[in-house]
Amino acid sequence: MAAAAAPTSWLTGQGLGGRSPGFQFPWRSKEKLQRKYAGKAVYGQISAKFELKPPPYPPNALEPHMSKDTLEYHWGKHHRAYVENLNKQIVGTELDGMSLEDVIIVSYNKGDMLPPFNNAAQAWNHEFFWESMKPGGGGKPSGELLELIERDFGSFDRFLKEFKSAAATQFGSGWAWLAYKANRLNVDNAMNPFPSEKDKKLVVVKSPNAVNPLVWDYSPLLTIDVWEHAYFLDFENRRPNYISVFMDKLVSWEVVSKRLEIAKARATKREMEEERRKKEEEEENSEDEAVEVYVDGDESESE
Repeated sequence: MAAAAAPTSWLTGQGLGGRSPGFQFPWRSKEKLQRKYAGKAVYGQISAKFELKPPPYPPNALEPHMSKDTLEYHWGKHHRAYVENLNKQIVGTELDGMSLEDVIIVSYNKGDMLPPFNNAAQAWNHEFFWESMKPGGGGKPSGELLELIERDFGSFDRFLKEFKSAAATQFGSGWAWLAYKANRLNVDNAMNPFPSEKDKKLVVVKSPNAVNPLVWDYSPLLTIDVWEHAYFLDFENRRPNYISVFMDKLVSWEVVSKRLEIAKARATKREMEEERRKKEEEEENSEDEAVEVYVDGDESESE
């Protein structure tokens, strides 16, 4: 009987096309990975085995704007395949047992993506997409969300124009996003886009294929799927029509507002942690300086 094959270890370079046998990633163990990326995830911890979560409404609830056939095909086949393939890819690897968000961040690998990235990101993207919609959605947001949109885009109409343009001009497959950017880009994780001096603002971004704003350390608030299978049954190749219907009839602004609250709370927590770390470092430096002065004084007296 042939011996069982050892599990693939992407994080040590085994099984990676184009890598030399001696190549190793800087992370050597699950524990080190978890320490390095602790706190990077935006949402709750969802450990493998990952499950296919149904949309928060019946399959026909979005009609006539999104048909039952589209939702059953998109969720029941595409989304299901991403989740099932992800579970197969990560079982027995260093990624097994991590949260879905951490799997995404680690497997993005500064843009040099590891094999599980596409399935992990697409599983997350689709669940986020379903929850971005509701029956009788669309219209205009209110409260702080509307205030920030008007502040950062000039008006709600300008935001709509920018979001629709991003979705329509994403070449090929991908996504358009409204995101909350509270920090400079974490360049330890992502290569592009480059960090900006401005922070704490809403931004519209588009991303190819499975990429999402988590890898740029942004907090996603809203997304639209512009892969062709998301709209072809209902709109054929008329992507702009699909985008307009999504924004006018389907968006759940209540969910987007709640995500903004979570993103702001996360940013505040990270700022407090950063201040605490700085204070601890300053105290340690002060103690080191005090020890040096004391030692110098002893040497002078002994002479």
